[in-house]
Amino acid sequence: MRVIEPSFEIIGEVNPALIMRELELIGRVCYKSENRITEGSADKFLASIIKRGHEAVIEHRSITVKIICDRGVTHEIVRHRIASYCQESTRYCNYANDKFGNELTFIKPFYWVDEPGKYELWLDTMQQIEENYIKLLNIGATPEEARSILPNSLKTDIVMTMNLREWRHFFRLRCAPQAHPQMREVAVPLLEHMKELLPIMFSDL
Repeated sequence: MRVIEPSFEIIGEVNPALIMRELELIGRVCYKSENRITEGSADKFLASIIKRGHEAVIEHRSITVKIICDRGVTHEIVRHRIASYCQESTRYCNYANDKFGNELTFIKPFYWVDEPGKYELWLDTMQQIEENYIKLLNIGATPEEARSILPNSLKTDIVMTMNLREWRHFFRLRCAPQAHPQMREVAVPLLEHMKELLPIMFSDL
């Protein structure tokens, strides 16, 4: 059994300068003001667009992210319908195979790390689930059958592609204080990274 922390990775090259130039050109079509494009004009134009709520313009560019988290978090992520997803399948992945290290991997519930009683109980439960999962496979259950005992804490990879407008919506909901703590554990650092990549798009969030 392995216990890891969540993480994320941007998939593909993200060229901030190119994205900003293209979005400015697209947005200026609305006003037929393409002649006003100059060196450095994209930031001011797009900041104004976002401030006015004309976010349809930024739907024309997307970013893809791979997130490693627990399956409970992904149940919330996939509720964002304006997106594309590919997720590790517990139907087809046999975690008793060598390529998975013959073990299950779980995401650490960080909020219990400083509460030994709760954390140890969680560890014991995950260990028992792993043992029973492997026993089921050994007596002839298929991975898609054995997965019925796998918990929300199971580690999963999910790749998600959203346009920039939907990313803004995602962050408004999933970085809020009311969001699930393990969702915020992923979403807040991802937002901070997006702010570094595209500050005009995300610095107001």
